[in-house]
Amino acid sequence: MTMPEGLERALPENVGRDMFEALVIRTDFSDAESWNAVVGELCRPYGPAGEFPARVQIVDVPAWSGATADEVLAAVDAYEDLSVVFLADRETMQSPARALLALTTTWEDESDLDPVYDQELIESPEPREFRAAPAAVHDVHANLALGNLDFVEFAEAAAAEPDQVLRPV
Repeated sequence: MTMPEGLERALPENVGRDMFEALVIRTDFSDAESWNAVVGELCRPYGPAGEFPARVQIVDVPAWSGATADEVLAAVDAYEDLSVVFLADRETMQSPARALLALTTTWEDESDLDPVYDQELIESPEPREFRAAPAAVHDVHANLALGNLDFVEFAEAAAAEPDQVLRPV
């Protein structure tokens, strides 16, 4: 589904209000069974002994079908306390790991970088995305919200995995 020119996708009014709820946006509606499995995994308690309740806000609205990463990032731009958003896209539905696409909401705008002082960032920008198993979503979101870890640390951990998917430790 392609949005008509001039229209932007909008999140429901109640989205993005709690900084401790992971935000997951469904952008692929091709496989209800896979989606239900993803939601089931997202709603399980997490932590080493399952001691933390799942806190997730799910946007399951067909208007988001086919939304691109850039459209999602534009829609969540107003939420200052949101450092990561997760997409349940086509790859999520087709992947055996049901890996969600994690997108950072903060990154350096190259036009703001000084070519003299920021050459390394210009030549090797920090990652903007990585894949995370649903069971890893809560750890990623909580650690980013609290500032315990940086997005790049999670992206590097995912990149080190054979299938490029971050899983809980």
